Amino acid sequence: MREFEGAVTWEEDGLHLIDQTALPDEVRVLHVDTVAGLLDAISRLAVRGAPALGAVGALGVVVALDEAAREGWDARRLDEAIDAIRSARPTAVNLAWGVDQVAPLARQGRDVALDRALAIVDDDRRGNHAMGRLGADWLAARLGERPLRLLTHCNAGSLATTGWGTALGVVRELAARGLVDHVLVDETRPLLQGSRLTAWELAEAGIEHVVIPDGAAAGLILGRKVDAVVIGADRIAANGDTANKVGSAGLALASDAAGIPFVVAAPETTIDAATPTGDGIEIEERDEREVLSFAGRRVAPATSRGLNPAFDVTPARLVTVIVTDRRVIRVADGERPGDVQRGIGRDSG
Repeated sequence: MREFEGAVTWEEDGLHLIDQTALPDEVRVLHVDTVAGLLDAISRLAVRGAPALGAVGALGVVVALDEAAREGWDARRLDEAIDAIRSARPTAVNLAWGVDQVAPLARQGRDVALDRALAIVDDDRRGNHAMGRLGADWLAARLGERPLRLLTHCNAGSLATTGWGTALGVVRELAARGLVDHVLVDETRPLLQGSRLTAWELAEAGIEHVVIPDGAAAGLILGRKVDAVVIGADRIAANGDTANKVGSAGLALASDAAGIPFVVAAPETTIDAATPTGDGIEIEERDEREVLSFAGRRVAPATSRGLNPAFDVTPARLVTVIVTDRRVIRVADGERPGDVQRGIGRDSG
């Protein structure tokens, strides 16, 4: 089973990102050494995924410090650049978290900031594997030691992290134990991140999978063709309401009706204890042309308008468990992420 380093790496010449808009046709690596280049990569989803954005936020502060030194920015210009990185994706809490971890260290020097940013990358990679083990343990205990038919939405693998993956990390761990029959991969709007990215990762890992239309998922779940749904998250409110790529809420409704586990796998940093419920999560809207056009050609009437939310919020009552890098939160049993101090909780399934 092949494992690659993930979407975000740091080299002596700066930040390197796998351009996820080029996959699966080409593995293209972007060298980013300016704030403008980083903002462009974030906005067009060349880099995406909550943990990867956390790493990008942390390393982005160093990119800004390096550019400030080259260009002779004053303190105000540097602060503005760092703030722009922090606010580039409003729904995903990890980007702002990563910036906030490193920005206060900027006054202590570039090397101090870089050390902290690299520690965040290392922590994410270790946490991914811990999350995979916890999630696999819980599913095996709940469903039995047998090959499972899993469904996942969007991309929550190595490309969404700094290595291994969150939801797809759980799948990888199960596959390593011989406990995956096959994975149903929602194609996922916007930008088909399931069929382009998740399917590519599963193919690279040699894991049996089938790509399906988003609209087919509920019927397959209700038709008893799925044993469990495993997704990632971009922000989790204190009560367990979960924001993830648009279409996730429908999967949760179908899973609840079918009586199968709906598992959210995300790092502790995705839990936003300052947001009490999902009502406080801002939902990013993307360009309506992604809905009204296909392959660059408009398919809707010229007078039609489009609505293109990038995320939706799944109510906590539809979430079975949230698996983090440190604990399993039994949301269906009344546990809430905000009930326990971040970083402290039960680790067993």
